[in-house]
Amino acid sequence: NDPAIDAELETDLAIEPFLRLDRLRVRLGAEAFSYDVVGRKALDAVAIAAHFERAGVTHLMLCSAIRPPLFWRTRDARASTLWEVPAGLVEPGESPRDAAARELHEEIGARVAPGALAPLGPPMHLAPGMIAEMHTYFRVGIDPDALETPPGDSSALERASVRAAIALDEALALCASGAISDLKTEIVLRRLKEALA
Repeated sequence: NDPAIDAELETDLAIEPFLRLDRLRVRLGAEAFSYDVVGRKALDAVAIAAHFERAGVTHLMLCSAIRPPLFWRTRDARASTLWEVPAGLVEPGESPRDAAARELHEEIGARVAPGALAPLGPPMHLAPGMIAEMHTYFRVGIDPDALETPPGDSSALERASVRAAIALDEALALCASGAISDLKTEIVLRRLKEALA
C-alpha cells in the first residue's frame, strides 16, 4: 500500500541561467517536511555509444571532460577530468533523438541522422533523490574515417575536451578498475556489450 505523497513549492531559489533550487513542502502520510529539488530548463539528457569495428574488434568514441563540481570537491584537475561517452542535455522542444544527433556532432564530429540512432535500453534516473533528470541511451554505428573536427557547443568545457577511440572491452575493464568513473558511461558500455552479444 503506497503512502499518499504531495508536494508544493515552499521557496524558489532560482539561480539562472542553469540551475534552479526548489524547496518543496512535502506531505507523506501525516508527516510534513521540507525537501530541496534541483531543476533546470533542459532537464533531461542523452548518452550515446558511437561504435565501429576495426579488425573484428568493437571500438567506440569517448570524450574527455573536466567537471567543475569534481574539481571543487578534490582540487585535483586530473581527478576531475572524466572519460565519457558523448552526452548532453535535451533542449526544451527537442526530442532525445535530435539531441543525441546534435551532441554527436558537437562532441566527436560525427554526422548522423536522428533516425539512425537506436535505443539502448530504457531511460534511467541517475540521481532521483536530488533531480528528476532522465537519461536516454542510444547506440549508432559510425565511420571513424568520416569524423569532422568537433565544433563543440561554444563552451570552454567542450573547447578543452578531446576525443579518443577505445576498444569496448578495454573501456569496460577501465570501468571495472575505476579509471573510468562516470556512471552513465558504464551503463552505456554494458548495454552496448549486451546488444552486440
